[in-house]
Amino acid sequence: MWIAISALNLALAVMLGAFGAHGLKAHANEAQLAWWHTATDYFFYHALGLLALAILTKVTPQLPIKASFFLIQIGIIFFCGSLYVMALGLPRILGAITPIGGAFMIAGWLLLAWNAFKYAK
Repeated sequence: MWIAISALNLALAVMLGAFGAHGLKAHANEAQLAWWHTATDYFFYHALGLLALAILTKVTPQLPIKASFFLIQIGIIFFCGSLYVMALGLPRILGAITPIGGAFMIAGWLLLAWNAFKYAK
């Protein structure tokens, strides 16, 4: 299941990246394009990270990654999603959600580090 979710994230990141590069370019201002670009970059990085976690569960099944995976996925939705909707012209107040998404991503990676340290002992 984890690999499938990761693959769906990556496919969606490609689609949204293509839309931003081709469909949005003619209708958005510079700031909106920058938000879209940032969202797509973070989407790709973290989707690849989720894929790495999914593979890691196959290699090291005793390392708990479920909570990290969910935290990072929620972070993608909040962080990238808020930037995408602002780039589409929705109110900039939605930018208040962006740091919450970033905090979820950070928490997911820190939890993975914590679990990896515990596993290494």
